[in-house]
Order: sequence, then structure tokens, then C-alpha cells
Amino acid sequence: MTAPPAPSPLRPSAPTRSTVSATSTVMGDGTTASSRARRRWRRAVVPLVVVALLALAALLAAVLRPATSGTPLAPDNPEPNGGRALAQVLERQGVTVEHVRTSAEVARAAEPGTTLLVTSTFFLLPDQVDVLADTGADLVLAEPDWTALDSLTDGALDTGWADSTSTTVLAPECADPDARAAEGIDSDGSGLTSYGDATMCFPHPEADTFGERQYAYAVWDDDARRITAIDDATLLTNARLADEGHAALALRALGRNDHLVWYVPAFEDTGVEGGGVQPTGSLLPSWAGPVGAQLVVVVLVLAVWRGRRLGPVVTEPLPVTVRAAEATVGRGRLYRRSRSRGHAAAALRAGTARRAAARLGLPRSAGAPEVLEALARATGRDTAQVADLLYGPPPTDDAGLVDLTRRLDELESEVHRT
Repeated sequence: MTAPPAPSPLRPSAPTRSTVSATSTVMGDGTTASSRARRRWRRAVVPLVVVALLALAALLAAVLRPATSGTPLAPDNPEPNGGRALAQVLERQGVTVEHVRTSAEVARAAEPGTTLLVTSTFFLLPDQVDVLADTGADLVLAEPDWTALDSLTDGALDTGWADSTSTTVLAPECADPDARAAEGIDSDGSGLTSYGDATMCFPHPEADTFGERQYAYAVWDDDARRITAIDDATLLTNARLADEGHAALALRALGRNDHLVWYVPAFEDTGVEGGGVQPTGSLLPSWAGPVGAQLVVVVLVLAVWRGRRLGPVVTEPLPVTVRAAEATVGRGRLYRRSRSRGHAAAALRAGTARRAAARLGLPRSAGAPEVLEALARATGRDTAQVADLLYGPPPTDDAGLVDLTRRLDELESEVHRT
């Protein structure tokens, strides 16, 4: 007898059981690895598409949305209380506008030959006021408080107590060329008072309680720099810039130098050293909040969507095969050992109700009232009696549990007779 020819290396031999791909192996639930992968992909494609669309929408919103803010008097705020209009006009006139929020940035950006606009001095600490004084830049103070104004002008200027309810347009009444170019302004500020050789313009119609004149605009030169004070910061806002001579006054005061440092003090800034404790949100881009909120919503929706679904039933091989009767006896012994008469009674009642309902043709979704009415009609018993038997209080002792078992058996036998 000749031996069978060896398989040619150019033609593979027939696959054996050991070489069959694992993707074709049928599991206990009747599925294969490939079919499970396809089913999982079909389930995941919808949330993946939703996440991709949200990410694309967030990206487009971040790219197409102009960089704006809602900070009062900020050069990137287009709202009525912002200063974007003034900043854009200055940039068209060749002035470089640099927006800063901390005194540390002021110390780096402001220097002699530049103009430093301070939109508010209310939040500034004494050390931060000293930073403004040490920059050497020309200062424009919008509605300053008396402590900062006194410190920056060596006591030459102070805030006043003028009546801010007057609607009279104020005339310059001074020789300052910037004030005369404005011709008139409508100031709602409390006024400024001079105790030195400062130039005071736009006097308010009434003096304060001490008989001193109050002015809306003041200029003080100390040979090295020029300090300008305006008693009403709203003259620089988008809403009021076009009124009276506000634009002329603001453009001449802020456009004296080619570089303007626009300082909008931040509440969290506590000084140059260390810069204060910066909040985590300030380190993130402006679009991080909306995108984060959208991602949270997506995660919650996915959690609810996946949480409401159960996977297919998987048959797991048991190490030991236990007969149903033995499992029932074992559970009964556990109930008896722990004296869980309530659990035992609930199991007996549930089993009786389920078998009797199936016998009477009721669906598994039938509620308790339907089951009670059907059992009462089938057995001829009163509905209240059947309800007490199936849904009554649990037994308190073994004798009561045995009696309940007997009565449930009688009820079920009466149903089967029908």
C-alpha cells in the first residue's frame, strides 16, 4: 500500500477544527463573535454620531464666534456698557489697544510713552495703585475713587460731591485743547476738585456743600507724565460715546500715544507678587464652559439610554447540576433557618398567582385587580377573600405559614377544576 501524497506547499490543505476562526464559534446564546460585534456597532453608531455632531457644533461655535465678553467697559464688550466702539475707532486711527486684566500685566505692558486707561480703581489695593504710579505711562482714570486719585496725583486732585442728577450739558470753560475740542459733555458723575495746579474743565452747575466748584474733567501734569481724570466712566461706553462731545474727548485723551494699555481690573487679582489665586475657569478658553455642559448632557443621555437596556441572556455553564426539587428544598431550608416567613409566603403567593393567571389565560402584564377578578369568577369566591389570600399580611409563625400554604393549594386546585 502506498502512502497518500503529501499536500503541496502551493495549495493549502483543508482546515482542521483547530484552525477554524474564533469568530465563527457559536456561543451558548446562539451568537458568534462577529455577530456580537456587528450588534454592538449598530448600538454604538447612534451615540457616536450624536457626539460627533455636538463636537462639530461646539468647534464651529468656538471658531466662528467673535471674541467678546460682557465685562463693563471692556474693549471686547459690544453691549451698551462695553467699550468696543471706542477701541475700534482708536485702532482705525492707528492706536494699538492692548487689553489687560491684572496689575502684573500692567507692569509689563505700560511704560513711558504709552497711555494707560484704568476703567475702575474700586478693586485696587494700595500696592496695585503703586504699580500704576511706577509705570511712567500717561494715565487716564475713569471715575476714580478718592484714595487712588489722591495717591496718583500727590494730593492735587480729589473727588467731589456734585449733584449727578443734573441734565445740563457742561461747557469746557478751560484752555485744555482736548476739552475745547469736545465742546460739551453730559456727565452724571460726582465731580472732581483740585487742590493744586491741575487744569479743571466742564464745571458742574452747582457747587458742593462747602461752596467749591466741581468739575467733570481734570488734567494734571507732573513734568514726566500726564494724568487725566473723568468723573463719569459711562462717557466711554458704547451707549453714550456718540452723545455730545464724548467721542472727541475720549479719542483725544486716549489717542495721545500710539500704544494704549486698556486695564479692566479683575476682582480676583490681588497684586503683582503671585498674581493672587487664579480660578481654574480663568485658565480655560471661553468656549470650554458650553462645550463641557454639552458633554455632560451627552454623557447623561447615554447613561440613561444604556441603563434602560439589558443585554442578551447568556447561559453560563454551572460547575454542578442541581435538580430543581433540591434547589427548592434548599431555599426552603434557608427561609426556615432565617425565619423569613414573609419571604416564603411572598414566594408561595407569587407562584400561585402566576400559575393561576396562566391557567385562566391572563397575560403576564395583567395587574392585581384583573387577577383577583378572574380568580373570583373562576372559583366562585369573594374578591376580598381572594385578595386577602394572595396579598394579605405575612404569617407570624410556622403554623400560619403552613395554613397559608394549604389555602393557596386549595385555591389553585379550584382554578384547575375550571
